[in-house]
Amino acid sequence: MGLEKLSVLLDSALVELRRVGTGKGAEHVVTGIKEPSDGNGPRCYLAGYGKREFLRMNSNSYLGLSLHPQVIEAEEEAARIFGTGPGAVRFISGTCEPHVELESRLARFHGREAAMIFSAAYAAVMGILPQLITDETFVISDALNHNCIINGIRLARPAGKLIYRHVDMNDLEAKIKGSAGHAKRLLVVTDGIFSMRGDYAPLHEIAAICSRYEDDFAQGIITVVDDSHGVGAFGRTGRGVEEQTGARADILVATLGKAFGVNGGYVTANRTLIDYFRETSPFYVYSNPITPSEAAAASRALELLDSSAGLQLLASLRRLTDGLQKGFLGAGYEIIAGEHPIVPLMIRDSARTAALVKYFFENNILATGLNYPVVPKNDEEIRFQVAANHTEQDIACVIGVLAGFDK
Repeated sequence: MGLEKLSVLLDSALVELRRVGTGKGAEHVVTGIKEPSDGNGPRCYLAGYGKREFLRMNSNSYLGLSLHPQVIEAEEEAARIFGTGPGAVRFISGTCEPHVELESRLARFHGREAAMIFSAAYAAVMGILPQLITDETFVISDALNHNCIINGIRLARPAGKLIYRHVDMNDLEAKIKGSAGHAKRLLVVTDGIFSMRGDYAPLHEIAAICSRYEDDFAQGIITVVDDSHGVGAFGRTGRGVEEQTGARADILVATLGKAFGVNGGYVTANRTLIDYFRETSPFYVYSNPITPSEAAAASRALELLDSSAGLQLLASLRRLTDGLQKGFLGAGYEIIAGEHPIVPLMIRDSARTAALVKYFFENNILATGLNYPVVPKNDEEIRFQVAANHTEQDIACVIGVLAGFDK
């Protein structure tokens, strides 16, 4: 008995991951945060790098709410009242007042009848897709959907799975038409914002196509959107791709761990579906919820977003994003332009991408390089993510560093 034989195999697997470029490598450890000063936004310290101050351009905290005093205060106050953890799953004794209040707020925010929170948006997607998919269900999924959608479909094992070309509505419609007569129920699943590129699903077109073929399926067509990168960062009031496109998904999944700056995920839909998920989703039934203090912090973040202060944060986010895009273009680089604060700097070469990421790090800027095979060959990029608590000076710093790189 022992792990010796298995460890040999796993060592080989790790070597192969590094060889093909998909290994994540050692993680940087954040040891502290420096508050904004002298025209700069927040800076972070990393283990092993002493007092060097790094500008984070690879954080999902799009509104900077993880550092907002009111959000921190709400979490601290709830921790004093409810303790640091729920102590049980929801249906035993783990449901606390902040959980219920947050779900009510999320439902109202999205104009739905009900919502339920999960430990993460990944868990939410994995927890609901198998409950929606039967052996008489076909699933149609965008080619660039997130890993959680891919694995959720695999776990569910539908009668059929089809992949349509990224945001290609002609291909989606053809696959819906081809599915008619082969399944009683059809699920169309997509990301809202696609995290590698910052572009978004044309939900208004998807909804229109699905409505045309609804009667061809005995149990209808259900649209599921994971808008984890969109909610709180996209749309005039931060309601994501639904607001941007003027259309609605049947089921909306999103996260509390990006723009809201806290932790956890959630799903929102009509009350029947939410009640059904509460009874059947193993990721909900058998797993502790987020802490009561995290729920209270997320409620405060949502309250801030849905206020005049939130509109100001969103306006700043759009202005800073526009400034970074214009700066990259002015420096002679290619980007994928858009309103979302993900700004892909297209390098289209793995070696140059790696070299430029290293150069940014040497100049105290954290950015994420995406190389083949994580992205298709010739689509290599550096993904920058703007936050509302960045400053004009931060954006100018990034552009200035890029301009000094030997192309």
